[in-house]
Amino acid sequence: MLENSDIQITSIEDSIKASYLDYSMSVIIGRALPDARDGLKPVHRRILHAMNEMHLGKSAKYKKSAAIVGEVLGKYHPHGDTAVYDALVRLAQDFSMRIPVVDGQGNFGSIDGDGAAAMRYTEARMTALTEELLKDIDKDTVDFIPNYDDSQSEPDVLPARVPHLLLNGSSGIAVGMATNIPPHSLDELIDGLLVVLEDKEASLEAVMEHIKGPDFPTGGTIFGKKGIIDAYRTGRGRIKLRAKTHIEKKPNKDVIVVDELPYQVNKAKLIETIAELAKEKSIEGIAEVRDESDREGIRMVIELKRDAMSEIVLNNLYKSTQLEITFGVIMLAINNKEPKIFTLLELLKLFLHHRKTVIIRRTIYDLQEARKRAHILEGLKIALDNIDEVIALIRTSPDYDSAKAGLMSKFALSEAQSKAILDMRLSKLTGLEREKLEAELDGLMKLIAELESILKSEEKIENIIKDELLDIKEKFKCPRKTEIVDDYDDIDIEDLVPNENMVVTITHRGYIKRVPSKQYEKQARGGKGKVAVTTYDDDFIESFFTCMSHDTLMFVTDKGQLYWLKVYKIPEGSRTAKGKAVVNLISLQDDEKIMAIIPTSDFAPNKSLAFFTKNGIVKRTNLSEYKNIRSIGVRAIKLDENDELVTALIVENEEGEIVLNASIDGEENASLDISLENEDLGADPSEVLGEQNSDEPSKMILIVTRKGMCVKFRLNKIRQMGRVSRGVKGISFKEKNDSVVGAAFIESNDQEILSVGELGIGKRTTADEYRLTNRGGKGVICMKLNDKTGDLIGVVMVDERMDLMALTTSGKMIRVDMQSIRKAGRNTSGVKVVNVDGEKVVSIASCPKESEEESLDFDSPASEQESQDFDSPGSEQDTQE
Repeated sequence: MLENSDIQITSIEDSIKASYLDYSMSVIIGRALPDARDGLKPVHRRILHAMNEMHLGKSAKYKKSAAIVGEVLGKYHPHGDTAVYDALVRLAQDFSMRIPVVDGQGNFGSIDGDGAAAMRYTEARMTALTEELLKDIDKDTVDFIPNYDDSQSEPDVLPARVPHLLLNGSSGIAVGMATNIPPHSLDELIDGLLVVLEDKEASLEAVMEHIKGPDFPTGGTIFGKKGIIDAYRTGRGRIKLRAKTHIEKKPNKDVIVVDELPYQVNKAKLIETIAELAKEKSIEGIAEVRDESDREGIRMVIELKRDAMSEIVLNNLYKSTQLEITFGVIMLAINNKEPKIFTLLELLKLFLHHRKTVIIRRTIYDLQEARKRAHILEGLKIALDNIDEVIALIRTSPDYDSAKAGLMSKFALSEAQSKAILDMRLSKLTGLEREKLEAELDGLMKLIAELESILKSEEKIENIIKDELLDIKEKFKCPRKTEIVDDYDDIDIEDLVPNENMVVTITHRGYIKRVPSKQYEKQARGGKGKVAVTTYDDDFIESFFTCMSHDTLMFVTDKGQLYWLKVYKIPEGSRTAKGKAVVNLISLQDDEKIMAIIPTSDFAPNKSLAFFTKNGIVKRTNLSEYKNIRSIGVRAIKLDENDELVTALIVENEEGEIVLNASIDGEENASLDISLENEDLGADPSEVLGEQNSDEPSKMILIVTRKGMCVKFRLNKIRQMGRVSRGVKGISFKEKNDSVVGAAFIESNDQEILSVGELGIGKRTTADEYRLTNRGGKGVICMKLNDKTGDLIGVVMVDERMDLMALTTSGKMIRVDMQSIRKAGRNTSGVKVVNVDGEKVVSIASCPKESEEESLDFDSPASEQESQDFDSPGSEQDTQE
């Protein structure tokens, strides 16, 4: 067994913990984090100190970077040369530093991610700003500490006349912590420092009137002040930073030009990413991406396709690429050998305290030097006043030491004074030199008095700080590069898109487009219309509707999924353009088909979304349940087999209506609905008629079928259900081949309903003529059908502010004033509304009227024959349930 008193028993866990803590503190304090006073990491401070020792000032000749790196490695930084050279290179990059502190000559890298040339090829020297960081370092203004082998000394911190930490920022990853401080404008920092200097209790708001926010060397645009305020108030924040772009117009297409990039974004990789996204069609509308940057600045060109909207493409680029980044601010720095997260005010006050310490130490140093010099001059003056005796004493002295001792003894001089007298040249004995000596002594006495007064006055010290800051501001003009835009959350493409009335069409093959409704002039009743879209031979327009460009479109598919899309994101086209595939705008599955499109301007909880299926099922869900839709959509309705969605309407809820819990599943709803349906079908006719005569106000739903039947019942007969529920029976069919073709929301029996058949025959009828029944009945005749009317296509509510838009099988669209269509009874056919010329009407919708100044196009007036009624003789007797 070994016998050694130096052997100690310890836990391996404790040993590893102690070693790791030592390593962690070494990394934190000695490598990764900057000092809060001068804003420099140890490697940066050593580089600048070494260059200062090599006298590489702003006016000196450039020195090989290899020589500088060797000096730093040999004396101060015992790490690899790559680490030192990389740090030196970054200090010279104008796209990394707000104001570079190294003046590099040669290839020091680029914003494209190109590396710097080898250190043997590049040269460097200090900039004017670096001299301000090092100024007065030789006046005992900062502490010096031993280097790694105790052979040299290095500064623990630089005097730093500029707030370098906030000026150029810093980033670094230590053990268990990281820092990421953004750069700022020097002008704004100095203005902020002056505010804090003059008012010790200055608020963050007062400082932020001058320091607006970070100012990145690459420019860009900051969106929103919340992240800035959080960072300044707490030391942590998230700042949205976007590239600065502009749109150039070319014939038939737009070009997006990127002028400024977000901070630390690699331009070459960004272009590669955009090109890859365009190739994979992740972002639609990009034709070409190229780099036209030169020494004048950045110019990244993104050419768009002819039908692409630049605002939408740009928005997708912001979401999918580094044209928009989030800069996470962590204002972590070292103070008193400890890491701490600082607020903005704390950093400003700490810098001012550092400058005050530097000025006090510099003043003490200058005072000591002035006193030493004055002491020498006083001795020289004594010698000149007694020059003959001094000369005689020196001539009779055997050696230097004896002469010095004699002068000290006879004239009560100090050793320093006696030495200065012995070293004095004979030229000093002239009258002119005597006057100079006396003038210098007089000036020194005034300087000493001034320096002593500075040390006694806090106000004078602060005035010196203020004067130095203003001097720095004058020397280094630093206008802001990064633009700051308020309220990021409120800024949207909608702010750039006019809110105009649009006609949106979608074809059977899934091509969608929007066209300003003013392109369809109003025509007289019976007009032939205009071509609304050019389709393929096997394609046709399946539906269309009108809405505002800022509205939201809700797409309901045959699988019962609901997606939504802003109208302005649909490419705008001409009347005859085929449009764009809708699968490129929303995330549809391969076998999914859109069955209904509903426009809405809001998702207010006082509204609900009513769904109507081909087989007569109706379902109502609160509209607010659809306001937060994921990109993959949400379940909107549970459809039975062989059933499909016909249409959907947004309806206003009854006042005081209770909304059922949306978590009720479809099976529970189905079981409840069956009982209600049975009750309705078995209702007594007198109860039905009695309900109709009730004076209680109520909103109503009208459902119409292809064979001209309809049912009108109160809205509250359809209770609100969850998103995934099936719904309840809305109407029963008298004929087996009948199906639902449309529905309407009625708020008052005084309203009028416009019905249109597939051969262009239509009529206006007052809602009161349609008897109020229970949900689930077979209903009454809505429109009397015959060979001249064809099947019923649909219904719309008449509004004096709206026109009728009708779409034919060939894609023609006609706009008709609803008021020009004759009012007729319920059990009638009506008059010609659209001249179909052998075609059929496939869809109808209402749209806002044109403005008065827009011209009217009466290119096909209705003939007398067309204006006649198409009613066949017959009774007005209703078809009973």
